[in-house]
Amino acid sequence: MNEQSKEKSSVFTLMMALLAACIAFQLNASMLSPVLVTIAKELGTNDAAVGLSQTSFFTAAALFSLFLPRLSDIKGRKKVLTFMLLIMTLGTILAALAPNIEVLYAARIIQGVSGPVVPLCLLMLSYEVKDAKQYGMLMGIITAVNGGIAGVDAIAGGLLATYFGFRSVFWVIAVVATISTYFVHRYAPESKPSAGTKMDWIGVLFIVLTIAALLLALNEAGNIGNANWFYVIGLTLFAIVCFMLFWHTEKRNKQPLVTIEHLKRRETWALLLTTTLTMTGIFAIVNGLVMSIAQNHEIGFGLDPDWASLIFLTPYALIGWFVGPFSGRLAPTMGYNKVLKLGLLGCIISILVIMFYGIHSLTILSICVIALGIFYAGMANIILNGLGIVLSPSSNPGFLPGMNAGAFNLGAGLSFALLPAIQMVNANTLTGYFNGILLGLIITILALLCSFLIPRPINAEL
Repeated sequence: MNEQSKEKSSVFTLMMALLAACIAFQLNASMLSPVLVTIAKELGTNDAAVGLSQTSFFTAAALFSLFLPRLSDIKGRKKVLTFMLLIMTLGTILAALAPNIEVLYAARIIQGVSGPVVPLCLLMLSYEVKDAKQYGMLMGIITAVNGGIAGVDAIAGGLLATYFGFRSVFWVIAVVATISTYFVHRYAPESKPSAGTKMDWIGVLFIVLTIAALLLALNEAGNIGNANWFYVIGLTLFAIVCFMLFWHTEKRNKQPLVTIEHLKRRETWALLLTTTLTMTGIFAIVNGLVMSIAQNHEIGFGLDPDWASLIFLTPYALIGWFVGPFSGRLAPTMGYNKVLKLGLLGCIISILVIMFYGIHSLTILSICVIALGIFYAGMANIILNGLGIVLSPSSNPGFLPGMNAGAFNLGAGLSFALLPAIQMVNANTLTGYFNGILLGLIITILALLCSFLIPRPINAEL
């Protein structure tokens, strides 16, 4: 076997391992969406309590994303990813055996250790694949999984829950997670770009407390009329104090989690702000408002939940999975920033059409959601993830991807706190949906404007 064939073989086995890891994580995120009602019934609880288990998973995922990529730079990416997948597998088995909702909460928090799987996989890929075009295409394939397994995951989750109960879904995820753990351990190469560096655990503590407080405040604010606003304000103030302590700690530490100079760079704050605004503007439109009006029997289209998922979420994920590799392949030649701006502009046009025509027509609404699958899931989401890798400083490659993963989760929380709240001001009216989508449009326009501040990643482009 010649050198070129060996290289292709090693890239293929690496991709097989990384895709298995990403699929295992994504099943935890999306396969359970149609299963929540079944979980509530079988555990003898209510939908709100089960919904909190999802919040527990995504909150834990956001917090672990802040520091595990950096830890992997120091201790070894293969080692940390294997450990993450192993812990996730154990958490999944616990969820399958959960006798009550409290144990399910604990299981979902344990599964949240898998939060930074996608950025960690992209870091491992960038370390092994030096050709910009090849890396862009492979990055698109991996990141596209983050939008759903072509919609099959949600459908499979619903079918398994209907015929075999919710525990069967967790057992299937556990099998996939076990396989992915073996693949990563067996086929992924090791890399330690920051070997010998001391981990800044004090900085980790303060940044984790900052984001945790913000996410809890957002979750409480999402209750709108029933929210405890003193609790929200208190958590927000606590987050501000913790961030100030984090800033002070990083200035004094000789080996910080992230240097203040890195935080001040446009490569950092412009990307994190664009990611947060993009998620805030778009996420709850597709996953919240569109699904709500689709199932609304009084002023919407009165679809059953499974049909709403099949008509909207499945094509959205499928088209994103198809377009993603092409966006990644195009980024090094056309420019990462140009592809991002094109994606955001397409999102803005799609949201505009939903506002004025989609809320009145099921056909137009479904077409616009597919368009968002192209421009958001297949373009903007891919490039934002990719920029977290290519703009990260060489002295601390795991820092920006981890922070960016936190920005994705923070934006998702903001989206569900703000957009449905505006919609509920005029509850159960088309005006309410219009206003909620209008807020999403405004925030997405701000994301587009902010994207002009992101520096061009010259080293990753041809």
